[in-house]
Amino acid sequence: MSFEEFARYLQQLEGTSSRLTMTQILAQMWREATPEEAKLMAYLSAGRLGPAYANPDTGLADKQVLKAIKLLGGEDAEKIFKTEGDLGKTAERIKQRESGTKGGKLGIEQVYKRLLQIAEAGGEGSQEKKIRLLSDLAREADPVSAKYIVKIVLGKLRTGFSDMTVLDSLSWMLTGDKKLREEIEGIYNVRADLGEVAEMIKKHKGVRGLSVDPEVGTPVLVARAERAKSVAEIWERDKESAAEHKLDGLRIQGHVKGNKVTLFSRGMENVTAMYPEITEGLKKQVEAVCILDGEMIAVDRRGKYLPFQETVQRKRKYGIEEMMAIVPLKYYVFDVLSASGKSYLDEPNSKRWQKLEEVVKKGEVVRLMPRRIVRSEEELEEFFQQALAAGTEGVVVKKLDGVYRSGSRDFNWIKYKKSYDKSALSDTIDAVVMGYDAGQGKRAGFGIGDFLIGVYEKKTDKYKTVAKIGTGLTDEEWRQIKDQCSRIKVQDKPENFDVTKQMACDVWVKPKIVVEILADEITKSPMHSSGWALRFPRLVSFREKQPEDTTSIEELNRLFKLQKK
Repeated sequence: MSFEEFARYLQQLEGTSSRLTMTQILAQMWREATPEEAKLMAYLSAGRLGPAYANPDTGLADKQVLKAIKLLGGEDAEKIFKTEGDLGKTAERIKQRESGTKGGKLGIEQVYKRLLQIAEAGGEGSQEKKIRLLSDLAREADPVSAKYIVKIVLGKLRTGFSDMTVLDSLSWMLTGDKKLREEIEGIYNVRADLGEVAEMIKKHKGVRGLSVDPEVGTPVLVARAERAKSVAEIWERDKESAAEHKLDGLRIQGHVKGNKVTLFSRGMENVTAMYPEITEGLKKQVEAVCILDGEMIAVDRRGKYLPFQETVQRKRKYGIEEMMAIVPLKYYVFDVLSASGKSYLDEPNSKRWQKLEEVVKKGEVVRLMPRRIVRSEEELEEFFQQALAAGTEGVVVKKLDGVYRSGSRDFNWIKYKKSYDKSALSDTIDAVVMGYDAGQGKRAGFGIGDFLIGVYEKKTDKYKTVAKIGTGLTDEEWRQIKDQCSRIKVQDKPENFDVTKQMACDVWVKPKIVVEILADEITKSPMHSSGWALRFPRLVSFREKQPEDTTSIEELNRLFKLQKK
């Protein structure tokens, strides 16, 4: 497939808001691609040059791209840009004027390699080199291809589909419907790389007989716990089981292969450089090639767990060594997903723990999560109280014969937390920031007066609203959320946002920011597209999660039933 043909598909995707139509367009696109092209198209159609956890940055912003467009013969590019408001369309118009509809037949791999060359250009004079490389590439492209090359470079594709739509489309390519979605999602949960998944399915010509194991260096979507209202409910479900501390830290997946250690956040961000002591600890204490799951948390000099606000200070790109001395971290591991080339996902929890004890050697930085096999409701209650006294949020109780459900939430793991305050809810809500309204009065200086939050509904691939939050934040939190929103704001409401007229915002943002919200209760609401509203919502923290990994509508239904009466 030529890049021009691929660009035409991107144009079709931008022109539709129907998820079904998007799915069908993508399916046809995959049918016409080779396995190698499908891999690259999966990245490029998301505006990336790689998977989310390893995406090379082109390092070009609007100002530099405008210079590249001027080199095409577009001295009036700034004027056209002011009219169009889109540098991709600006490049397209100039290409149409300069060369009519003609352009080179560039291949997808050819364009990808040259975009990668732009991203990898470094050293003295690198910006000028990047500008020249982009201009040369656009000069060889047809007008439509030039438009989408610019959009990809800037990360401003407006195709409007998510990873889940891509999974649907791969099923549609094979069968003309979504019946293979669950099987394909199972592959993606273990290898969270859409490009690799698309390539595998194309090469295998289907999913029958296709199975994958975890691979060191590629993140596995984490397993998640269901909620319980009482110790008695947990005991009724599980009987004899393993109870572990539930820490209020940062979920980290550690990939170890000799002297190469990679750390992934819950949101699949490569955070290795941020936590050098954890990396060194894993090198010293873990000899096996393996993937570990655990919680990273700050501790004081006596080894006592510190609050989340202390731990999150370490999430930074600069001043890392200085903060290491102020906020030391420990990595408490509670699971092993693979070891020495063998997958442990389908092994029972008891066997995985046994392997974990073999893999992790005693040391200062990497530790096993405190754990106890409880054989009565009284023992579980006792461990829960001890966990609270140690400064934890509560406990996670795990079935001894339970497998590791990557990317899923089920009752193999059940979390039970202490009450945060007098809130009627048994737990907090994780939600996505969808947009915000301009500030008035005191908040006029912040540029934000309230922000809209929503939760993800998997079956429709939509974000549905649950609250607008305008109180309860400190000045610093208002500045932080405005700063984050400013980086990801978009001109129009994203197609996968389901918002009623009453909840419309002044500014819309991409679904990237995940927040933890505490509320007094959940109530039914016709004003919110989820059908639920949070009463007196307030911000607890910013979360390290994927947007699709937020509280689901099904969980809101359960939390509604769990509310204290």
